[in-house]
Amino acid sequence: MNWTDPAAIGYPAVFGGVLLGSIVPIVPTGAVVGAAAAVATTTGHLSLPLVIVLAVLGAYVGDVVTFGIPRLGSEAAFRWISRRQPAERLEKAREQFARRGWQLVVIGRLVPAGRIPVLLAAAALSYPWRRLLPAALGACVLWACAYAVLGIVSGGIFDSPLIATLLATVLVLLVTVLANLIARWRRKTKEPV
Repeated sequence: MNWTDPAAIGYPAVFGGVLLGSIVPIVPTGAVVGAAAAVATTTGHLSLPLVIVLAVLGAYVGDVVTFGIPRLGSEAAFRWISRRQPAERLEKAREQFARRGWQLVVIGRLVPAGRIPVLLAAAALSYPWRRLLPAALGACVLWACAYAVLGIVSGGIFDSPLIATLLATVLVLLVTVLANLIARWRRKTKEPV
């Protein structure tokens, strides 16, 4: 393997960065995908379809692990998650997952900081594997494509891979901040005065 070849570093970085960030949220996974897509758009070093496929695979494996670990110990996970929750709130959450669990999984993947709480709740509430796996795969495809678009846009604006990567990262961070502000605003408008 030639370590000076950008693909030798880029592809493992996309898969590994997204996988790690999907299990332990210390890596900004959207920025990894956006930056890799920007590099793929501005250079011939990375293939955009392969970047998206690796991002989907890393996110999917990470989501399955994040769901699977507490799901395998579902009694302990349920006790931990439910420790300060009223019984009626837990029952409402169980009903929500029974009615539209796949939608919650997709939305949880797309909303910044929403994925892990949704997957942990799904695991604690014994959401079925047969429903989670296709929902998580669809969510990961949508997520990877959405963040790749930010990289493609920045790569289309600038010919320099460095500037395109920086712009993609800034765009991803702006989308994340905007989504968090909207979520906070919506929570405040729902709170009784």
